[in-house]
Amino acid sequence: MAMLFEPLQQRDVTFRNRIGVSPMCQYSSEEGLATDWHLVHLGSRAVGGAGLVFTEAAAIAPEGRISPADLGIWSDDHIPKLAEITALIRRSGAVAGMQLAHAGRKASTAPPWEGGHTLNEAEGGWGAIAAPSPIPFNPTDPAPQALDGGGIEAVKQGFVQAANRAVAAGFQVIEIHAAHGYLLHEFLSPLSNHRTDDYGGSFANRIRLVVETVAAVRATIPDALPLWVRISATDWVEGGWDIEQSIALAQKLKPLGIDLVDCSSGGIVPDVKIAVGPGYQTPLSQSIRHGADIATAAVGMITAPEQAEHLIRTGQADMVLLARELLRDPYWPHRAAKVLRAKDHPYPKQYLRAWQ
Repeated sequence: MAMLFEPLQQRDVTFRNRIGVSPMCQYSSEEGLATDWHLVHLGSRAVGGAGLVFTEAAAIAPEGRISPADLGIWSDDHIPKLAEITALIRRSGAVAGMQLAHAGRKASTAPPWEGGHTLNEAEGGWGAIAAPSPIPFNPTDPAPQALDGGGIEAVKQGFVQAANRAVAAGFQVIEIHAAHGYLLHEFLSPLSNHRTDDYGGSFANRIRLVVETVAAVRATIPDALPLWVRISATDWVEGGWDIEQSIALAQKLKPLGIDLVDCSSGGIVPDVKIAVGPGYQTPLSQSIRHGADIATAAVGMITAPEQAEHLIRTGQADMVLLARELLRDPYWPHRAAKVLRAKDHPYPKQYLRAWQ
């Protein structure tokens, strides 16, 4: 049997296969609220055969959005539409996951098709943006405001409250976003964290906010539900966050109840030269999986069924998360099942004639 299509059990949740829809910003929300676009976008990937369907990054606070059009989970008003979406995902045989995020110093920007530039208040952005240190992402951007002790505590509580709302909306996997140069990653990386208090300087101090946030979220969501964390396993910059620190972080997070490390990379500083190619991030997943003895997900330019199968079969990851490939083809899992001759794959009966 194709290992890509073997079920994966985590706590009380069973994924029907090892294929997940990676969180992908849609820039289609209104005041953080999900819309019919999300219902169709996420529902179609569940119908398409994925085992796990993640929302885009959902902001824990209005000022934590990447753009004014981002999805949010800072209010109970967000729950009803999200509950409609999770119900559709589950009826379609997949598991619904929500990624919780705060954009930090990369917040208050225009959607990419509008240029992606930092927005001022007159353009629909907001005031001071938060970061561990007053260092802008782009040198020409306004400096962010360094969080004080109260601000740090508010961030942790924001993640906790958002996780509770996500569970209330029917999500079965919660992922904490600590990657791609957003707030939690900004605390991890010495390139963006120049603090001299308990949340900066040493490795133990730089990981403190992630560790405390993970512990707080794990304590508030049901034991039956998996908790994941996405990290940028390397900044790809000398003197930045690297794979050795990522392994050490994963070793700290595992006993706190993290069930999987979602392994991405980069995003902390602009204009980094990365040798991008098919599966270029999978060695990071493999290193963390074996170095910390923890389940991992691989992501990044995974496009071919045989490639995905190889990653699982050779122990480089426990799941593969696809992004752009599932934008191009929502039914990629069904195509992969046919290519890999997966037995008893549940094609939708309405579409069965197309796959026979």
